[in-house]
Amino acid sequence: MHPDDPSAQKLTKGDPATRPADSASTERTSGRHRVPEPPRRGRTLLASMPMRIALATGVSCCLGLATYAGTRVEVNDRTEPSAEAVAERAALADERASRSLERTAPTAPVSPTPTATPTPTTTPKKAPKKPAKPRRPRPVAGLTQAQMDNAKIIVDVGRKLDVPKQGLIIAVATAMQESNLYNYASAVLPESQNYPHQAIGWDHDSVGLFQQRPSSGWGTVRELMRPAFAAEAFYLALLKVPGWQDMALTYAAQSVQISGFPDAYAQHEQRATTVVNALT
Repeated sequence: MHPDDPSAQKLTKGDPATRPADSASTERTSGRHRVPEPPRRGRTLLASMPMRIALATGVSCCLGLATYAGTRVEVNDRTEPSAEAVAERAALADERASRSLERTAPTAPVSPTPTATPTPTTTPKKAPKKPAKPRRPRPVAGLTQAQMDNAKIIVDVGRKLDVPKQGLIIAVATAMQESNLYNYASAVLPESQNYPHQAIGWDHDSVGLFQQRPSSGWGTVRELMRPAFAAEAFYLALLKVPGWQDMALTYAAQSVQISGFPDAYAQHEQRATTVVNALT
C-alpha cells in the first residue's frame, strides 16, 4: 500500500493547529497519480477522509493493474511468443532434427563399384613344329623312288664334305655299277641281314651300296649297312687318290674300288650326271 494512503496515517495530537491553510492544497506525486497532501487542520482532515480513501483505493487499483499488466505481458511473452519467434523456433527445430537424423542415421558411404580388371589375353603357345620330313626327291633317269632316295643320301654326304660336283657324279656312277643303287645284304654274311636292307647278294662278304667288304677294312658289317657311312667311306678314299679330278670317271672309280671290271663304270656316267643335277 502507498505510504501516503490516508488510512495508514495517524493523526498526531501534537500537530500545530496554526499551519497555513493553503498547505492543504499541497499535493505529492506518486507514479502517474497525484495524491493530495492531507490537510493539517482537524476538521478539514475529517471532512476529506472519504475522498482520500477513495483516491487511495483508486491509486492502489491502478498500480495493481499496471503490475498485473506488466506481469501478464511477461507471461504472454513466455507462453505466447510472436509469429516471427514461432517461425524461427520451428526452423531451429527442423535444423536440429535434421542434424540429429544425420548423426543417428548416417548415410552409408557408397563404395565405388570395382571395375573388372581386364584379363590379359594370353596367346596360346603354339606347339613346337616338328621338323618337316625332307621331301623325297622325284625320281629321274629311270630310277625308282628307293634308288633315288639312296642317290640323294650319297649326294648329301658328298656336299657336307665339300666334295666337288665331279666327285658326286663319280660316287653315284660307282653305286649304280656295284649295287644298282640298292642297299645290299650278303647271303654269305648272315649278320648283314639283321639290318635294314633292300636286296641280298652272293659276292663274298660284300655289303651295302658300294659292296664294300668288312674283311678289307672298310668298316664293320653294321656300319657298312648304313648308306651314309658307306658313302662317306667312298669319298674319303677318293679324295686320297692323287689327281682324281683330272682322271676319267672310270679310272677314278676303279682307283677306289679295284674291281675286276674297271671299264664298267663308264657306262653310268650320263645317268649319274642327270641324277646329280636333279639333286643339286
